[in-house]
Amino acid sequence: MDNTQQMINTLLKPINQFLQCETPDGWIEEARQPENLTALLVDHCNCELKASQTAMFMVRKYAVDKASGAALMAWAKPYEDFVYGGNERSATDFHSKKNGLLAPLTPRSDFAHGSELIDKMVRLIKEEFHHFEQVLEIMDKRDIAYHNLHAGRYAKGLMKAVRTHEPATLIDKLIVGAYIEARSCERFAKLAPYLDPELRKFYISLLRSEARHYQDYLTLAEKIAGKNIADRIRIIGEKEAELILAPDDTFRFHSGVPVMAVCSA
Repeated sequence: MDNTQQMINTLLKPINQFLQCETPDGWIEEARQPENLTALLVDHCNCELKASQTAMFMVRKYAVDKASGAALMAWAKPYEDFVYGGNERSATDFHSKKNGLLAPLTPRSDFAHGSELIDKMVRLIKEEFHHFEQVLEIMDKRDIAYHNLHAGRYAKGLMKAVRTHEPATLIDKLIVGAYIEARSCERFAKLAPYLDPELRKFYISLLRSEARHYQDYLTLAEKIAGKNIADRIRIIGEKEAELILAPDDTFRFHSGVPVMAVCSA
């Protein structure tokens, strides 16, 4: 076993124990088809933005003051303008306007876990934005233009399991975040061997950060809850597995079993 495969196996061991099912072979077979490459990359790009937006929303809602929230929104604006800009979007304009976080973030005094939430989520946001740019670069080299692609049912389906009172809402959203990152890591690893060398190398390069993101979300959920959250992890995990294993007529990075695969089984 080479060092790369050993690294992958080490990273995936806790993730495979956390997830309640594996990605079905039917999804892998669909994802590896050349005609689905555009959808795979565009949706991957969208997933990176959504992940950063989710983390940013949590920081703004729970952990920082109004001025810090505005600084976070300014950081995200070039990415959001590019994705939601319709026919007016320009990669050149995007790269000229993107910037880092331009002001320090001030934790709110009424949330005990504010500093830790800020530290972990800001690092996650930086990495997701970087991954977004990497996917765009790969698309550009392959003459794949970014275009609007409606979201699949996965994230919305997971949010249906989130409780509606605090602090339960935050705890559940953090657990949802852990499942999304863990599933992403599992799929990157499982799909990589079937892709061309550039994409294979890129997807393997993402594994460490995705694995850490899952752990960060879970650690925050446990600390904020201040008690055992195994039941909530199990309940949300059951919903996640249900979405992954159910027939799905829309191919996306987190979609379920392709309908054609179900029909031919």
